[in-house]
Order: sequence, then structure tokens, then C-alpha cells
Amino acid sequence: MLNLGIINTLTALRRTDNGVYLIDEEENEVLLPNKYVAEDLELGDSLDVFLYKDSEDRAIATNLTPYVMLGEYAALEAKAVVDFGAFFEWGLEKDLLVPHSQQATKIEEGKTYVVYLYLDEKSERLVGSTKIKGTLERNEIDVEVGQKVDLIAFEESEIGINVIVDNHYQGILYKNEIFEPIAIGDEISGYIKKIRSDNKVDISLNKFGYRAVDDNVKKLYSILVINGGSLSLNDKSAPEAIASKLGMSKKIFKKSIGALYKQKQLEITDTGINLINRELNEDLE
Repeated sequence: MLNLGIINTLTALRRTDNGVYLIDEEENEVLLPNKYVAEDLELGDSLDVFLYKDSEDRAIATNLTPYVMLGEYAALEAKAVVDFGAFFEWGLEKDLLVPHSQQATKIEEGKTYVVYLYLDEKSERLVGSTKIKGTLERNEIDVEVGQKVDLIAFEESEIGINVIVDNHYQGILYKNEIFEPIAIGDEISGYIKKIRSDNKVDISLNKFGYRAVDDNVKKLYSILVINGGSLSLNDKSAPEAIASKLGMSKKIFKKSIGALYKQKQLEITDTGINLINRELNEDLE
């Protein structure tokens, strides 16, 4: 069966003036245009191709890899806005249409949006949508607290940044727990902090619990070494100053300097913190 929107493994069947026809196991045919045909391709060879519909609404094969596959999400740039929707650059010659009905907000040319790729049942065409929330799983959540997950930032809100979790679920990063710049479309990693009753999940960019402190102890020690063994921060410093210089919360910072202090690696003064032993402790490597 020929499947639009994903990579298909097909076999070269016959050559024509327009290109090479490929077949699947059921002998369904699709054209690979000449511009995508490798010089060393021989009939009978198997090759991986992406299938979509061309401007004449015919299924077509290409060896180009699009930025997004069927059922997935990607940050794409809007190339043109027209009366019936907006066209996005997605790595293929024919741009991806996001109709007006599938726009969460008004699309502006040149801006980047997170787009979901789906197959429209009526037209049997690949179409994009920026209405991300409606595409995410709400009924069953197959993640656990503490689990590391892949994230795509797709929307800012008053309390934080909404993210796609492992390509399936909706999560949120709260503003007061973000200590690094995050733009819409950024792909980052995080950890499941809490699964809420509505099956949305709270996300932390850092590990939490003992392992989180352990990782941040190493991070703090490395920054101290880079800065000559001293920093003008201590447990009285403002959370904003700590976040700006270290990218961590004040709570984690205080636990980290406390751990180094107990190990006799650090002294805390009224003006900051200083390493006592600048030779890296094996436990911190």
C-alpha cells in the first residue's frame, strides 16, 4: 500500500520519459520524477521515498526528506499568506498549506509556527494545522513522574510555555522555573514533574530530588572553576541574579552550595562563594 506523508520502501519497476515508476508489494505504482532519480539506480532496486500529492493532485515520490512527517510536529516558517490559508516551507518543492480553519491564530508571513501534519480525509491531501492542542492525546498518558521526555515549545501563555511532550501529550513549563531563553519551536528535553487530573503534565527542565542536586552540584563546581574559583553569589542573593548567572533556581542553588560546603569544597562569605580545593573532587566528575 502506498502511504502519503511517510517514508515508503518501494521497488524501481520501469523507466519513462518523466522518470521511474516505483511499486509496492501490492504492485501499486507511483512516479519518481527524473530530477530525483539517482544516476546509478537500476530496475529492481529498492529505495526509500517520501510520498505526497503534487500540484495536479497526483501521488508523487521524492527522495527529499520533509521537515515533518504524518502525525508529527515541527517548527515551520510561513512563506505566504493567501485568502484561503497560509503556505509553509517544509523541505519540498510544493509548500504545505495550513487552511484558515486550521489556524490557532492569524498567521503572519515570515514568522515561525509549530505545525502538525495530517491527512485530510475529504481531499486525501497532506495538510498542516497550528491548532496543536486539539491534536494531542488526552485520554491515556503513558509517562511517569521523573521520566525524561522530548519537548517542542508551541505556545506562550500567561503562566508559562505550553509544550508537546514526546509527540503525544500537552505539558507546561512554568515561567518561574524557566532559567534559559526558550523560543516557539525549540526542541528541548525535560522531566515529568506532575501528571494532572486533566491528563496534562507539568514539566521541569531539570531533574528533581537527590539526582537533580547532584547534577547541579557538578554544574556549580564547573562554573566556579571557570570563574577562577569564586562567584559573587551566596544564599542571600536574589533569585533573578542566580537564574541569570547559573540558570538554576535559588532553591537548587542553596542545596548545591550546601552540598559543596559539607564536602569542605566551598566557603560562603558575605560577598559570595569561593572554592577551597580547586582540584576537582573525583565525586564531582
